[in-house]
Amino acid sequence: MPGNLLNVVLVLIIVGVLLWLINRFIPMAYLIKTILNVVVVIAVIIWLLKAFGLFHRF
Repeated sequence: MPGNLLNVVLVLIIVGVLLWLINRFIPMAYLIKTILNVVVVIAVIIWLLKAFGLFHRF
């Protein structure tokens, strides 16, 4: 369990806003934008699993 749940929520909000800003204001090809979104979502899921102690592999 993370020390402070507020930190987890803040990180999720910041990552979400940054991803939205990148998708909204930086012109990219659709394929690149999709790959970026998928990579960020997978990274956040792995980070959350590690933060809550559900993923111990790495």
